[in-house]
Amino acid sequence: MASRQASPSPSASMSGSLLQFDRFQSLVDVGFWHRLSVLKLDTLGIDQSPVPLVGFFAPHSRAHVSNHLNLLSESLPDPVKNASPLETHLGNRNKCPVPGILYNTNTLEGFKELDRDNLLQIEANKILADIQSGRVEEDSTLLLRFLVISFADLKTWSFRYLFAFPALVVDPPATLLSLQPATQILSAEEAESLSAACNEWRSSSLTAGIPFFIVSINSDSRATLRPLKDWEFCQGDQNKLLFGFYDPCHLKTNPGWPLRNFLTFICLRWKLQKIRFLCYRERLGLANLDVSLIGDALISIPKDFGEPQYIPKAVGWERNGNKLAFRHICLAESMDPQRLAVSAADLNLKLMRWRAVPSLNLDVLKTAKCLLLGVGTLGCQVARTLLGWGVRKLTLVDSGRVSMSNPVRQSLYTFDDCLNGGQLKAIAAARNLKAIFPAMETEGIVMAIPMPGHPIPAQETASVLEDCKHLQTLITSHDVVFLLTDTRESRWLPTLFCSSENKILINAALGFDSYLVMRHGAGPDVSSPNTNHECRDDGTEVALMNKLSLKDGDTRRRLGCYFCSDVVAPIDSTSNRTLDQQCTVTRPGLAPIAASLAVELMANILNHPDGIYASGEIANSITSNSSQPLGILPHQIRGTISLFSQMTLLGYSSSSCTACSDTVLSEFKERGMDFVLQAINHPTYLEDLTGLTELKKSAGEFELDWDDETDDDADVQ
Repeated sequence: MASRQASPSPSASMSGSLLQFDRFQSLVDVGFWHRLSVLKLDTLGIDQSPVPLVGFFAPHSRAHVSNHLNLLSESLPDPVKNASPLETHLGNRNKCPVPGILYNTNTLEGFKELDRDNLLQIEANKILADIQSGRVEEDSTLLLRFLVISFADLKTWSFRYLFAFPALVVDPPATLLSLQPATQILSAEEAESLSAACNEWRSSSLTAGIPFFIVSINSDSRATLRPLKDWEFCQGDQNKLLFGFYDPCHLKTNPGWPLRNFLTFICLRWKLQKIRFLCYRERLGLANLDVSLIGDALISIPKDFGEPQYIPKAVGWERNGNKLAFRHICLAESMDPQRLAVSAADLNLKLMRWRAVPSLNLDVLKTAKCLLLGVGTLGCQVARTLLGWGVRKLTLVDSGRVSMSNPVRQSLYTFDDCLNGGQLKAIAAARNLKAIFPAMETEGIVMAIPMPGHPIPAQETASVLEDCKHLQTLITSHDVVFLLTDTRESRWLPTLFCSSENKILINAALGFDSYLVMRHGAGPDVSSPNTNHECRDDGTEVALMNKLSLKDGDTRRRLGCYFCSDVVAPIDSTSNRTLDQQCTVTRPGLAPIAASLAVELMANILNHPDGIYASGEIANSITSNSSQPLGILPHQIRGTISLFSQMTLLGYSSSSCTACSDTVLSEFKERGMDFVLQAINHPTYLEDLTGLTELKKSAGEFELDWDDETDDDADVQ
């Protein structure tokens, strides 16, 4: 039989023409090479013993494209399950399993020196032995044995390989008498019955993976499909017999490669010389006899068949183009485990952009440098959520150690981190993030944040000043800062530095059953190219009162910070606290909610064209249809679990703010760290500087009735 790539020829009345077959082609999934790499590294080592494989194919079902024999990750054996790959893939109509063998060499030289002709002949001899022994009648997939030779260079993730689909060459070759669409050969009733029988065969888990079968059509035009082992039963039939096979070929002029060994089997095993065959093909997963072909072929029994020395020649090496040459694939970008982890982690984000948010800027998220101040319950949740958004650079600042109560609430720590006095949180969190995702760039910094209202002993002044300078350097070198600390006063210095450096600052705070998530506005000395965000006041007491109001509708004013609505400076809130005040007393679900909102707020800011200068939006029927890729961009999000409610609020900057007002920042820029030390050591200094002392005095004279509200922003971790 000829074994070349089929070329167009007349589809009917081809009496006496040589039967030609469309060659089988291979298609290897990336996952196969990764699985092979793991198998070699963990199991095979330098062992070059043949490895059993299972390939998959299905009848042709797509116009103008032939199906391939596919190798997937599951094509290789699973050492854990200790089961044959073929046994685990029976009954799938779209993945008909075929047995194969892999010879993987340890060196490139060994790969090139393999005796390909001998290996191919060995596999062909197995097919011949299976035909002669009758094994093919029990398992017809044995007619489709295949062979792969390969060399896997795991240093460079480079793979060289070559496929073979062994076929026995009988002499003389088969002759094609005719080949036409099945609907032109069968009556309408026969075609309808055959289609139904094929669909039933393909739908059954017992027969879906059997690629060779016998079709019997009786005088009532009823078609029946039987496995090859029923041949003896079919011999006495006076019905029409067709020898069917799953044909991966799409050509109208030629059958596919599986027919080659099938004809040889019928000739050698059943001694038939005139054979009518059915090239079974599908459309949209169902039998389609318009594209399926019925042909008649003549094949002669070889003269020396049955002799002990009878060994037919074998052909079947897959060609690369028009020549016999191995294929080469380099998967360095995807096969290295760390790079593969990156690709897998990015998949959801890419799908999100492709399908839901085409304008989503993933690069700005991936390159963002995030600084987390506090790695407690909130900090751990924020870090994990940042991973999901593709952020790769995190710096974590904390001065505490992991205690026994932490791991159940703080997701970056384990029981082992609590032993021997507890690991330093910043170091343990950075290490564990790398363990979760090795591509992360993490750094843990052990440092306490200096706080106003906590006077410094003289001997510690130099050390505290170094911490202040270090914190300022960290904020300057990062793009986004998350305030996730335990106390109100610990948020003052980062707020001051972020306002001075005009950095994006996201603040999250917890109460028992309530939370606050907010973004700080831009600093007062910078403005958007298109908007004047600073609104000066006239210095009067009435103006000071108005500046503290959240009801002012002037959208030209810049957004406020965490301290803008306070009428008191940050003071010591840690001394003389009871146990419940020292520990985090919040509902367990609160921190994940607040942390997720904080990260989502950051993602919205980075994807907004105005960035840090973006105006605050409130969720309502008008703004809910925001034109921005990720929806509205609120200023504050407040929620309570007890009522399962959430609302967005808008608050503007105050000229009396102790952290971000022009007065405070001007003083800081003029005096530097001397100003910071004075604010730390003298609790009333900030109130005197910003006019809050005078404001409270005036408010007392007016006898204003301030609502006595619980500070649900207090975050006790």
